[in-house]
Amino acid sequence: MLGQRRIAVFGAGYIGLVTGACFAKLGHEVVVRDIQQERVELLQSGGVPIHEDGLASLIAENADHLTFTLDAEEAVRDAEVVYVCVDTPPTPSGDADLSRIWQVIETLRDARHLAAVVVKSTVPVGTGARVRAAMDEAGLQDVGYASNPEFTAEGKAVRDFMHPDRVVIGADDPETAKLVALLHEGVDGPIAEMDVRSAEMVKLAANALLATKISFTNEIATICEATGADVEHVVRAVGLDHRLGPHFMRPGVGWGGSCFPKDSRALRAMAGNAGYSFQLLTSVIEVNDLQPRRAIQRLKDELGGAFHTRTVALLGMAFKPGTDDMREAPSTIIASRLLSEGAAVRCWDPLVGELDAAPWSSTTRCATPLEAMTGADAAIIVTEWPELQDVAWDQVAAVMARPLVFDGRNLLDPQRMAALRLTYMSVGRTTVRG
Repeated sequence: MLGQRRIAVFGAGYIGLVTGACFAKLGHEVVVRDIQQERVELLQSGGVPIHEDGLASLIAENADHLTFTLDAEEAVRDAEVVYVCVDTPPTPSGDADLSRIWQVIETLRDARHLAAVVVKSTVPVGTGARVRAAMDEAGLQDVGYASNPEFTAEGKAVRDFMHPDRVVIGADDPETAKLVALLHEGVDGPIAEMDVRSAEMVKLAANALLATKISFTNEIATICEATGADVEHVVRAVGLDHRLGPHFMRPGVGWGGSCFPKDSRALRAMAGNAGYSFQLLTSVIEVNDLQPRRAIQRLKDELGGAFHTRTVALLGMAFKPGTDDMREAPSTIIASRLLSEGAAVRCWDPLVGELDAAPWSSTTRCATPLEAMTGADAAIIVTEWPELQDVAWDQVAAVMARPLVFDGRNLLDPQRMAALRLTYMSVGRTTVRG
């Protein structure tokens, strides 16, 4: 039994906070370091800067084993293992920006007391070799290196960390692999050990495959619209095939968030840099980019070909339910397109706060879905918030200027909507009219 270890986590974003809190729950002493003063001060005062189910209570319950700091030297001073959980945003070329990782490695210069440096950030294949070389140059020749990519989904990240499908550990020496595996004692999931490059590829490949399933489903939905088939019946039956399964076969207005868009583009860029044209992945990305625009065009056609002077209620802003994350959210494209076409946009979301940046600065925020739909010529469901199932839909036809609902997530029952005198449009299903 390894027992308690001292871990420094660099980065207090979604992944860093969940990683730090879960390691504290496993009994390790954890220091989380971030460069944003407001974020660190909020965490030090007991607040949590992001919404993630169960995270606030987990941090509070393990406060005796979890501290937060702006001081890199303080974080590293007593640490045995450093976890790198910093952001790797895309560059204009589509490659991953690794500057924050290099900043962490520079911070660790001459920290020879460390047992290992572990990168959890999503990085291109081959990054580990470059980090290893940088560590050696920084005097860390005897410090182990590992890749331990994350597979946590926002909204259930704590559960995914503690009960994962797998814990991937990439290390080129057995002692480092053993150390990282032992850090996860108490985690309910199998360990998959491999070399560093393979571990780096696993994360990119997994997200690209999941994105492919969604885009494929949306292509099938488009064909269903053209032929009169019902995509919900189709994917339900297809998903019963044990070789395929039902997961990630939900039609909609497209995927977003911090992982699928960034990782898909990064893998495509990495392939291009190696002289290979990843045509399948390029098509997957193009299909997704088109989805919110297709929804807008269908809604525009239903309204007679123009949004000018129309009011549209946008229901849901976050890229998925259970989070307040707006990164790459389809709602941003939809709101921008509506505004550019001359529509007035009224928005509702239960978690996303006020946003000052465009396009949201030109929209009206509403406290409830019903308020957003009052006086609207159309409503579009962008995020499948469960609260939308509890809306008093029997009142909607009476409060809307035109009883038109576009369900971009196929959340509601078409026949029920028609019975309530609503024109109901959805993805991959025939429009019904009340």
